[in-house]
Amino acid sequence: MDCQNITLSIPKEILRKIKHIAVEKNTSVSGLLARHLEDIVARDDAYKRAKTNQMEIMKKGFDLIGKGKPSWTREDLYERR
Repeated sequence: MDCQNITLSIPKEILRKIKHIAVEKNTSVSGLLARHLEDIVARDDAYKRAKTNQMEIMKKGFDLIGKGKPSWTREDLYERR
């Protein structure tokens, strides 16, 4: 994947902590941020796919009537025991 440099403005204390985290994970700040941003994009893509799938299911509708004749009557349902 082609990369492009960007400029970020990060509070100094956050940057100091991020540098330590990057060292602990044997990577760079840039690598750490790139992986985190990739995760955000992957989650967003998965959400959009799931939403699209569910919208298609909803467009088709649901068969709530059922097939055949019910084995009960309305009176059976409301019968007091």
